[in-house]
Amino acid sequence: MTHTTFEPERREGSPAPEDLGEAATPVADFGDPHLYTSTDRYAMWAAMSAADRVAWTEPGSSPGGFWSVFSHKACSQVLAPQAPFTSEHGMMIGFDAEHSDSAGGRMLVVTDGDRHTQLRRVIGPFLSRSKAASLNRFIEAETRTLIGLMRDQPTVDVAATIGPRIPAAAVCEILGVPVSDRELLVNLTNHAFAGADTTFDEMTPSEAHAEILLYFDELIDERRKQPREDLISTLLQEESLTPDDVLMNCDNVLIGGNETTRHAVTGCFHAAADTPGFLPALAADPDLTGTAVDELIRWTSPAMHVLRVATDDVTVGGQKITRGSAVAAWLPAANRDLRMFDSPEEFDASRRPNRHLGFGVGTHHCLGAALARVELTILLRVLTETVTAVGLQEQPSWLCSNLVQGYRTLQATVDWRTSRSPSS
Repeated sequence: MTHTTFEPERREGSPAPEDLGEAATPVADFGDPHLYTSTDRYAMWAAMSAADRVAWTEPGSSPGGFWSVFSHKACSQVLAPQAPFTSEHGMMIGFDAEHSDSAGGRMLVVTDGDRHTQLRRVIGPFLSRSKAASLNRFIEAETRTLIGLMRDQPTVDVAATIGPRIPAAAVCEILGVPVSDRELLVNLTNHAFAGADTTFDEMTPSEAHAEILLYFDELIDERRKQPREDLISTLLQEESLTPDDVLMNCDNVLIGGNETTRHAVTGCFHAAADTPGFLPALAADPDLTGTAVDELIRWTSPAMHVLRVATDDVTVGGQKITRGSAVAAWLPAANRDLRMFDSPEEFDASRRPNRHLGFGVGTHHCLGAALARVELTILLRVLTETVTAVGLQEQPSWLCSNLVQGYRTLQATVDWRTSRSPSS
């Protein structure tokens, strides 16, 4: 793997050399997706976090350049509710004050203030704890079916067959997407977030996003004519939302409800293989499930970074960041910060406290967190009832992406119980 390094040079719009301080030390271009295709990334993140680095990346992977923060403290500061940062220019590397996301101020994930509150009020009930609970039976049936299909295969690529389908089933049910169209949307989502990964090369990410929007445009038209009790119909009833607003937020819910959770689902099998005592401990003490779910989110940290743009001059980790500058908070680095987590590289189903940032913090705390927790809780219950152990045929391979810390492949083997009883 080649790491991209450089000596920061002065370009128009870049911080002046005297403002860079320690950030002037040559570092990787943290927007380079190839940095994240091996577990070397953990050592890189650990070093940056331990040193409390606030690193500047010159224009390249992002047209205007961006700052990066890695420690739990710095990431929490940038994402705090009252911090002088906004999401409305965009939430991923590539956006900044001069290169704004066209969905800013309209799509839930890139809105702030009253508009954000309004969208959460409309969308929130469909992703709430009570809604997730009402989907329990549906999610469990889907999960048991998918796990059952593994019995006839000696080795299963969990990243391709199980990971994407459990969250896709739930979010499609919420949106009102027909069962017959789920595989189409799973495939489009794969391509939309694959970044530079060659596994998904049938179309570019922008082409995949365009296809997703086209699909929802047609489904929205159907719901105008025949409303149902689904999220799309509810969004259409909100007078303050334009048709484009409805379209963008359908895309947001699909991606947000599917893309990150799928890697936590896959990570559940990885954790079971990496920590052989995990499933037996859970079978012996089901009360561990809640802490195990939080540990899965921390250990997998599927959302790799979140971008914010400074709305005022601010100091983070001793580094001055000027108004209009973009800052990427690297959540997996924060979630393995040694000052917050003992032995962070280990999966510990009983870890307490566990103040991970896997769902974000503040007003942008993941709206689908409750749904993700239910999906993972059900998956763990089904696994402890049906499986005694998980093994790996080979080490997992990782997506070439700077946005999602995702599994490209996870070839797993499973030892099955002869009875559904965990105590058997």
